[in-house]
Amino acid sequence: MAKLFVVLLDDSRLKKLEGSGLEKKVSKLFGGALNAFNLEVSDEHAAKILEEFGTARIDSRGAITDVPIAFNRVVFDEIAKKKSLGPEVMDGVLARVAEIKEAAAKESEFLPAPEIEV
Repeated sequence: MAKLFVVLLDDSRLKKLEGSGLEKKVSKLFGGALNAFNLEVSDEHAAKILEEFGTARIDSRGAITDVPIAFNRVVFDEIAKKKSLGPEVMDGVLARVAEIKEAAAKESEFLPAPEIEV
């Protein structure tokens, strides 16, 4: 069964997609407060994502979550470049895994996990 990947869209991302036809595929979340795409991800692509990114998981909705921020950026870049929500988007994303991991390593340097006192 295919998985889901939610791509959140702010105003600047929506502007980059104007005229692409993808505007019709925008979903509204939280009573219209957020715009998003629900990108269908094949089982093969989902398995590869889980394999490549140790923090990634599949939640109760069947959505892939807890991926690096860099992964989210590249997913949107590929959607904007290909003007599609098809499997070619994840093909493009997975072709850029090395780039994503490099950016994700930098993220962890700049965004340390909060210290929680027990």
